[in-house]
Amino acid sequence: MRNRIEIPNGIYGITGDNFSKGKSNYLCVKEMIKGGIKIIQYRDKIKNTREKIEEVKEIRELCRRNGVIFIVNDNVDIAVLVDADGVHVGQEDMHPDDIRKIIGENKIIGLSTHSPEQAKEAEKNLNIDYIGVGPIFPTTTKDTSPVGIEYLEYVAKNLKIPFVAIGGIKAHNIDNIIAKGAQCISLVSEIVGADSIVDKVKELQIKFL
Repeated sequence: MRNRIEIPNGIYGITGDNFSKGKSNYLCVKEMIKGGIKIIQYRDKIKNTREKIEEVKEIRELCRRNGVIFIVNDNVDIAVLVDADGVHVGQEDMHPDDIRKIIGENKIIGLSTHSPEQAKEAEKNLNIDYIGVGPIFPTTTKDTSPVGIEYLEYVAKNLKIPFVAIGGIKAHNIDNIIAKGAQCISLVSEIVGADSIVDKVKELQIKFL
């Protein structure tokens, strides 16, 4: 039986150059790594496939040189092409069982969830290594309706599958998210939009110690 691959606690970095005030995804990732982030997800809903591939190749090498886990959002083909460490998909994307057949046993698969039913179903599937829980609060990075902090509490109290809390989380509310049981948290615009990504990440990572 396959064992789930663990993901590190702390900040889960996600790219978002439409929120980064002109900074490239590569530069944002470089600064995230300097700040101490150990897992990065490449997410871009705007660029065409060729542009994504060129960018992902560079970011993948940057993560590899620094021992950082690199996840590709949605694009399983690009993840395989650059030998990413894993893939993160949504409820309407390729099924995790099919992804596993493509990427192999030793890669990470993450799945976004928005309800207790989806989370319980994901926990039963050992092809899924972790779930995204959210969006907790309203957010401009995704068009999914917020699920509320109650869903986060449910997952933390009732399920054993690793999870990443995401959606509208900022420096001013992250303490409450941690208090509700989240050990891995993503803040997209709060980080990539910071004047100093390195300082912002260090400020937030301290909260997990």
